[in-house]
Amino acid sequence: MAAAPRPDLLDRLAIQTTGRDRTQLLRRLRTIEHADGPWVETGGRRLLSFCSNDYLGLAQHPQLIAAFKRVADDEGVGSTSAHLICGHRAEHAALEEALAAWTGRERALLFSTGYMANLGVLQTLLARGDICVQDKLNHACLLDGAQLSGAELKRYPHADVAAAARQLASRSEAAALLATDGVFSMDGDVAPLRELAALCAREQATLMVDDAHGLGVLGEGGSGSVRAAGLGERDVPVLMATLGKALGCAGAFVAGPAALIDGLMQFARPYIYTTAMPPALAAAALTAVELAQTEAWRRQKLTALIDRFRRGAAELGLPLSASTSAIQPLLLGSADAALTAALTLERQGLLVSAIRPPTVPQGHARLRITLSAAHEEDHVDQLLAALEILRLPAPSPHPA
Repeated sequence: MAAAPRPDLLDRLAIQTTGRDRTQLLRRLRTIEHADGPWVETGGRRLLSFCSNDYLGLAQHPQLIAAFKRVADDEGVGSTSAHLICGHRAEHAALEEALAAWTGRERALLFSTGYMANLGVLQTLLARGDICVQDKLNHACLLDGAQLSGAELKRYPHADVAAAARQLASRSEAAALLATDGVFSMDGDVAPLRELAALCAREQATLMVDDAHGLGVLGEGGSGSVRAAGLGERDVPVLMATLGKALGCAGAFVAGPAALIDGLMQFARPYIYTTAMPPALAAAALTAVELAQTEAWRRQKLTALIDRFRRGAAELGLPLSASTSAIQPLLLGSADAALTAALTLERQGLLVSAIRPPTVPQGHARLRITLSAAHEEDHVDQLLAALEILRLPAPSPHPA
């Protein structure tokens, strides 16, 4: 009897893609032809964007551009190698020192992306037989890193410290890491970091915080959500944050005690086997770190814009989530409702992302509105006026 034909992988993938299209979940690529502060040009149209992560408005700052150009003129573009061969330049070393000092850490280590940083940390620290406890709304790279490490991944309901405690207690004999976002990327709320730190101290677990959306925005001098919670390196030994959001550049870093950084240099495969970021980019990021600390008016302006938007949204009865960060999710429930709202806003000259499953759970589709210090008050008012015209209904009830 002849064997059944082997499934074709590309055919299977095409079927899965078609399924997403039928359910209004297909992701589509948009090309931005030009950016000018909060304005973007795409498809021949000029749109006011409320979906970038440039929280401090630094991405096009002339000092960052000048730093990038200066080093590119001197050193070229590519670093030509991994850090451990000949790719680690003076610009990288200076940036690592500045990031460690800013976040109150002994050392810092650069990675090319936040995704790679989290994979590197989790694969290095965890092994089979260990346990990794995570918030259900953590970023995908934290979840992927735990799964790839071989450790047992246990997830607790969002921000539920008691549930996290039960998960840790279920494997009291195992080495344990608890990982959480500092500011959650799709909900905009801040993790209960003080309570999680106290829990980890009681349970002898290591606490890791991904502060991609908190660095630059929260804490004294923009030092992040961990410092804003009054916590330090002893409370949160592992800190990851990115350079591509509030700092307006690209890349990421991990900061913590020397033992952590030395170990990552030896065992973190995404660090060891990847070309270092361009030295010109590191120079631009160093300038951004300096500006984020010295130009406090950027955080003050951002806070004022967030307050203005939330007050206006409350007056309109809009279904906002409970976020005080630059991320302001407008909860609509269905993917179709979120897509329709985003397209309607685009016709009015506003670019806002519709976030749908699987990025968020079923029934939790939303408009992810992000504010920036590059926005002005009249921009926020324009957005509110457009949302009022939409007359958005409250999302239908759904399971938590």
